[in-house]
Amino acid sequence: MGLRARRLRETVKRVSSIKVVAVILLIAYGGVAFSQDGGKQPLRLVQTIPLPNVKGRLDHMDVDVKGKRLFVAGLENGTFEVVDLKAGKWVRSIPGFKKAQGALFVPELNKLFLASGDDGMLRVFRGDTLDLLDSIHLEPGPNRVVYEPNSKHVYVGYGGKDAGKDYGEVGIIDAQNDKLVGDVKVVAHPSELLLDKSGKTLFVFVSIASKIQVVDTSKRVVLSTWPVTSQRNGDGALDESTSRLFIGTRTPAEMVVMDSKSGKEIAHLPTPESMDGVYFDAARKRIYVSGGRDLQVGFAYVYQQRDADHYDTIGKIPTRVGAGTSFWSPELDRYYVAAEATDNEQAAILVYAPQD
Repeated sequence: MGLRARRLRETVKRVSSIKVVAVILLIAYGGVAFSQDGGKQPLRLVQTIPLPNVKGRLDHMDVDVKGKRLFVAGLENGTFEVVDLKAGKWVRSIPGFKKAQGALFVPELNKLFLASGDDGMLRVFRGDTLDLLDSIHLEPGPNRVVYEPNSKHVYVGYGGKDAGKDYGEVGIIDAQNDKLVGDVKVVAHPSELLLDKSGKTLFVFVSIASKIQVVDTSKRVVLSTWPVTSQRNGDGALDESTSRLFIGTRTPAEMVVMDSKSGKEIAHLPTPESMDGVYFDAARKRIYVSGGRDLQVGFAYVYQQRDADHYDTIGKIPTRVGAGTSFWSPELDRYYVAAEATDNEQAAILVYAPQD
């Protein structure tokens, strides 16, 4: 064979190899090839809001719907960042936190509750001015914070190994007086808290034990403990209309559907690596799961609920390097993904609009 022929054959081989790699990548990131411009993805990026001077991991968020403000935990930055959603810009930082984590805005009380894990504090700010009103000292590890409007109680998870204990706790706060009025002992540090609409049932996710504990809030006792077959169930959402829990797990990366009455697992679907946010869009019957912290590409997966027992993956939307945590606001009809700073880009909030 001549030199020219050999070179031609080698060139053909290289081109073929490139095509094979491209096909493999396309399969691995199935769904990414759908064009947002073509309207085929269920989420469309409509805005990017920079968070200047914010370094490190970003964590939980909450929204002031009426005031169009988003509160973002700068976990490693020691701050909570305030974003003006109407203007589409960052407006200020609230400093002084050690491992900023849980955020909860309660409009009826005009209060903002902000948790920091390493100092065991739940700080209370006036909602409109963001002036500090109170500091509630708990044990180390405060993370998720939820509000029950009937009793006007705030529930916050803490304890476990963060506090040097072999069990975790859910603290009960009188939200009107900012006082700790009780607690419920759970198997380990809570990673997620979900309340039903009646406020009578609290689902406590315990990631380190791969369990969900069901708490009767009136009796302040654990009624049931359910194992999750996939490991490290960190985040979740609840659809009461079908009695379904949607559980994000990390080992393997899955979205697990569970019967919220019995604890029976109904379905398992692949989800993003380093899962860090699960939300249910009740109007569209969709579940949004974000992940990708510490990875080269973050993703938001979208699942369509066909009925209580059947679900389809309808979108795998690439977000940004290191983007993990997310937040869904049904009132604003927007999905927010927090992207940490990189060597080339500022930290930012990626704003997505659902596409019907």
